[in-house]
Amino acid sequence: MIPEDIKKEYEELKKVIEKHNYQYYVLNNPIISDTDYDKLFKKLLQIEKKYPEIITADSPSFRVGGKIISEFKTVQHSIPMLSLDNTYNENEIIDFDNRVKRLLNKENVEYSCELKIDGISIALKYENGYLVQAITRGNGISGDDVTDNVKTIRSIPLKLSEDVTIEVRGEIFMPKKEFLKINEYRESEGLQVFANPRNATAGTIKLLDTSEVAKRHLDSYIYYIISPENYNITTQIDALKYLKKLGFKINENTKLAKNINEVIEYWKYWTENKAKLNYDVDGVVIKVNSFEEQQILGNTARSPRWAIAFKFPAEQAITKVKDIKYQVGSTGVITPVAIFEPVFLEGTTVQRASLHNFEYIKERDIRIGDYVKIEKAGGIIPQVVTVLTEKRTGNEIPIEEPKECPVCGGKVGKLNPEEVAIRCLNPLCKAKLKRNLEVWVSRDAMNIQGLGPKLIDRMVEAKLIEKIPDLYKLDHFKLATLGHGIGPKMISNILQQIENSKNRGLDRVLYAIGIPNVGKKIAKDLAKKFKTIDNLMNANYDELLSIEGIGEDIAQQIYDFFKDPHVKEIIEELKEAGVSLTYETEENTEGVFSGMTICATGELERMPRSKLKELIEKNGGIFKDTVTKKLNLLVVGKNAGSKLQKAQKFGIPIMTEEEFFEKYKI
Repeated sequence: MIPEDIKKEYEELKKVIEKHNYQYYVLNNPIISDTDYDKLFKKLLQIEKKYPEIITADSPSFRVGGKIISEFKTVQHSIPMLSLDNTYNENEIIDFDNRVKRLLNKENVEYSCELKIDGISIALKYENGYLVQAITRGNGISGDDVTDNVKTIRSIPLKLSEDVTIEVRGEIFMPKKEFLKINEYRESEGLQVFANPRNATAGTIKLLDTSEVAKRHLDSYIYYIISPENYNITTQIDALKYLKKLGFKINENTKLAKNINEVIEYWKYWTENKAKLNYDVDGVVIKVNSFEEQQILGNTARSPRWAIAFKFPAEQAITKVKDIKYQVGSTGVITPVAIFEPVFLEGTTVQRASLHNFEYIKERDIRIGDYVKIEKAGGIIPQVVTVLTEKRTGNEIPIEEPKECPVCGGKVGKLNPEEVAIRCLNPLCKAKLKRNLEVWVSRDAMNIQGLGPKLIDRMVEAKLIEKIPDLYKLDHFKLATLGHGIGPKMISNILQQIENSKNRGLDRVLYAIGIPNVGKKIAKDLAKKFKTIDNLMNANYDELLSIEGIGEDIAQQIYDFFKDPHVKEIIEELKEAGVSLTYETEENTEGVFSGMTICATGELERMPRSKLKELIEKNGGIFKDTVTKKLNLLVVGKNAGSKLQKAQKFGIPIMTEEEFFEKYKI
């Protein structure tokens, strides 16, 4: 039994946390500090861990993800999600207005003007105020059920302010800042970058790991209600007000235009000012404001007659590729960067653009001396759209892959034949060291505050640090030799931060040290599996491959990394410096599931799969996402799939969700 005071506290916590989510993610007006918010959220999670049966569909804990989705189901839309006709010029928008007025037999029509967000369309269904389904546009007739992923988007309410049953539609998008961060990370890892925020959003919403979706901080704007007459709403502007009242995030830049001239003024304003927004827009959506008039106008086979997308003209510029420079990342990835003749584009002067990798250059046949057409992906990142081959003189110089590292002169190559990235293979490369140190001191790694890129650069150039362990050999005297801006108090703080970092644990070290394609999750899995750095360094290929999520290529890269004599030397020096290279765990090895490996399949009703995983691990067990012959138990929910058949084939014990909780009483 759950005590009544706990139930009351839990309900109040849910309300308070969602209120602060709304203030922060919808209104952009936080009223408490991040620390205070984290305390509230931690308290909620503590209650859910102790009383898992208390978890409800509107729990804010769903926001962090954790569920692994086997596949997306195709669902038919209640009514088709139609496309919009497009126009790019004022004459055509005036023609649209004349056509609307003629069909309505009116001299003037009011329009709602809304920014056209460049993301992906989504349909959201709520029953009695609770989010029950989220469907992508798909082909307009049916789309994919992405409910679990959408629940991680904090601007989309899990429960509305009213207990209504309603379907709404809107746009999910990736803010420009998040887009930049993701592409910077992907480029540093030698992964293919996203072309624009829309592509990044589309890729994110189809990820099978909801915790990865949560990390990418998608956002939303909702703008449409199915059957608005059911809620006594008569205009689009009033619909937006009602959506806001229910708790949805609506775009505050919407305007009611009294006539087509005001529509054109709105379009002109945002044509000039769209770059100031933190999200990508590619035009303005014009809708007849009255729903009654929308009904009269009706639809064609593919689009409504009462709405049109008034697109912004694509801003591009022509410039010349003067040179190619190379950047070397923390894992040695060599990124070619085009240096342009300066050109003004969307409010800034552009002089350079990443060409990402040498496959990208080959596909577009970019050469030094070429005239190219450029634009800003997502309005922020300059990119080459096309080469103007007709302007070639014959003096252009093809761009060759480097034969040696442009920084240290060391060997270069690929870690495997399928990889697009070319890397510096010298472990002591200065450029790699700088980038590697930036990762090492970052919050998710060793969390050494006060060491930014500029200070790291100065320390490397002054040869105070020539490899990572040198960080732990710094003292007051060495730091004082850097001179300007480095005072006694700052030196003491830095040395204390470095000392504190020694006890972060093996998982942080493995993430920080620069193993190719090893992020936080794989680093944690490696640490959990091997417990000490020596065990990991002595692991064979098959042991690495046995870890879920590690494929053949990554297993080989990890194996090769720790066989490198330079890496072995760094590990030994880290040991001598007193850096903890063991994994400390609080897992209960005496619990009810001690020695058991458990998997779950189907739709669980008592709690999300991520919570079940926590519960099993807390009680000494191991939770797996796949069915193997070594599995001790499969827990089965509704609509179980291929995992159930596989478990039956292997003769693995199977329990329903009810049987599982009845037997183990946890």
